[in-house]
Amino acid sequence: MNRKNVYILSLGCPKNLVDSEVLSALLARSGLHITDRPDRADTIVVNTCAFILPAREESIEEILRMAAWKKKGHCRSLVVAGCLPQRYGAELARELPEVDLFLGTGDFPEILAHLELLDKGRGKGPLLRVGDPSFLMDATTPRTVSTAFYGYLKIAEGCSNCCAYCVIPSIRGPFRSRPMADVVAEAERLAAGGTRELILIAQDTTAWGRDLRGRPTLNGLIKRLCNLEGPRWIRLLYAYPKNITAELLSTMAAEEKVCRYLDIPVQHIDDKVLKAMNRKGTSAFIRKKIAEIREAVPGIALRTSLIVGFPGETEEQFEGLLRFVQETRFESLGVFTYSPEEGTKAAEMPGQVPEAEKVRRQGLIMETQSAISDEINLTRMGALDEVLIEGKTDRTDFPFWGRTRFQAPEIDGITYVRAKKLAPGDIVRCKITAAEIYDLYAETVGD
Repeated sequence: MNRKNVYILSLGCPKNLVDSEVLSALLARSGLHITDRPDRADTIVVNTCAFILPAREESIEEILRMAAWKKKGHCRSLVVAGCLPQRYGAELARELPEVDLFLGTGDFPEILAHLELLDKGRGKGPLLRVGDPSFLMDATTPRTVSTAFYGYLKIAEGCSNCCAYCVIPSIRGPFRSRPMADVVAEAERLAAGGTRELILIAQDTTAWGRDLRGRPTLNGLIKRLCNLEGPRWIRLLYAYPKNITAELLSTMAAEEKVCRYLDIPVQHIDDKVLKAMNRKGTSAFIRKKIAEIREAVPGIALRTSLIVGFPGETEEQFEGLLRFVQETRFESLGVFTYSPEEGTKAAEMPGQVPEAEKVRRQGLIMETQSAISDEINLTRMGALDEVLIEGKTDRTDFPFWGRTRFQAPEIDGITYVRAKKLAPGDIVRCKITAAEIYDLYAETVGD
């Protein structure tokens, strides 16, 4: 193969990052060198996101930015992979002649064969390789973990919830669980590589096992993972409220390794909006489930995601959502403005909300949540918590930074730590000494 250096740019969510890590390992296994500098790459791969309009815009912007290296003569081949070509492959091939190869979400395991076709110069124009999104990685799939001391464990692929606003089922296919033994085998491999925190991810983690023989449960999987040597923390992301069981909560409360942290995307609280979204569960159910979670797992940190400006959302319904945020007091949350996506039911619904109004509503909720997060963080002052050290800062007063159990990487704040000598990967006991809206300050304490 007439190429030596490959640069991979990963966009979007942690699930995409795992795919990029697989791409990296597949290419490295063939003898190619993965570089962190696009100006030194013979081949550039952009693994894209196409979930909503801002993600698509970012993907296109980055593709064009990477294409500039071809014009300068530094790069021979530009590859665009993942969600964007899976959704718009033929259109992209017409509109982006700068790209040499488009790979869908089910096709990137064959990237080496497709790059060889490029080397042979077969065909005119971009190669378009977009098939069914049926790929499901397993423990034998090569993967180069790019995160230092935490590792994402993708326990399933695809989604079968069919929310009215979402394109994921068409991009990723139906929900498919990986067998328990396979997930545990990969977790063991991550642990052997030094992973201190396992983060379970899927489009819907709490649906794991329902499509497998014997219907194993997420609760059972977590218990198996807790028995592994090495990882000290286990975290759950993307846990849909409908499938959060009493057994799962009991395990979260009892197992020391399981972080008392739960990401539960509720999206809205108004019954009519929830029904229009095709979300499972009513307002009463969501409120009851949150109360059950907090009662079963004292001190748990809850994160959620919301959508404002969904078609037909009235001012009254939005105000109800705002009151829900004020009353529930999530430790953290994210708010998306509704994005009408081609091919979804919601895109054809009447009552589309003006963009400026969506942004106004988003701002009001984030302003409210900022005050709540600030108040919650202030209550943590004086508390003792474990902190996973991830690196050094450029500060003399707090030379290290890391995360507590209630801070997930990339989406929550961080904790600055005062100490004389620590190493990345250490998990140390700290006292919280100061707080900001999102970040904390701490100093190590003796055992």
